[in-house]
Amino acid sequence: MLLPMSEPLKFSLDGKILGPGEAFLPLPDDGLLRGDGVFEVVRVYRGRPFALDLHLDRMERSAATIELPLDRGLLSVDVDGLLASLDHPDCLLRLVQTRAGRRIVTTEKLPVHTPSIALATVTYSPTVVLNGVKSLSYAANMQVTRLARAAGAAEALFIRPDQVVLEAPTSSIFWATADGRLRTPALEAGVLDSITRRKIVEGIEVEQGEFPLDDLLAAPEAFLASTTREVQPISKIDDVGYGAAPGPQTEAAAKAFAAALAEDLRD
Repeated sequence: MLLPMSEPLKFSLDGKILGPGEAFLPLPDDGLLRGDGVFEVVRVYRGRPFALDLHLDRMERSAATIELPLDRGLLSVDVDGLLASLDHPDCLLRLVQTRAGRRIVTTEKLPVHTPSIALATVTYSPTVVLNGVKSLSYAANMQVTRLARAAGAAEALFIRPDQVVLEAPTSSIFWATADGRLRTPALEAGVLDSITRRKIVEGIEVEQGEFPLDDLLAAPEAFLASTTREVQPISKIDDVGYGAAPGPQTEAAAKAFAAALAEDLRD
């Protein structure tokens, strides 16, 4: 289970480092009033951000899609300054760019996840205009998580109206077939180009496509992948339970991600 978002430990607002209760966002700003902005969440291991360049690449793509000016160089300087001020080496960084041009970088404590997770399916139609964009308009993602928890699960799983599997609100999903293949929804299905997903796909053989929910429910094992979860086995989807978790494909994916992480953080 993902615990509620923790109080940020430190802020960088337009390059100025502030503590909790010291940072204020001047209004009007459509980033706050209309959710018009972009963001990224980066995991920091022993004081070093994982795949920061890839996160900044995606943030630039998100900003370009919604015609939002973004200065990558200034954001990078803000990140470096905030990291240099930290005395807690393992945390999350949240990078935000608002429509009014505010650059916000916060540090947050790592969430605590259970060894495995139960999901509840929620029918969802991707917004084509925002496909692939990590925008601040996250109300739908938060609401489906609440709906899933009301149904007794820990997280939601988006399913298109035509029963094609998409993703969880903040995670990619993978599953194994009976003959040992590993599958994940293709980006063209309407899912986010997750950094963790990409590292797994680059590390082991994964079949990508548009797959029906029945294919997932018939799988011997499945898992979520994300910045905070890394690789998290799935124990149940709706009324369908999975066997031993983690299964062999889940373990293989975890090893592939661990190798990518070690390579990225290598001195």
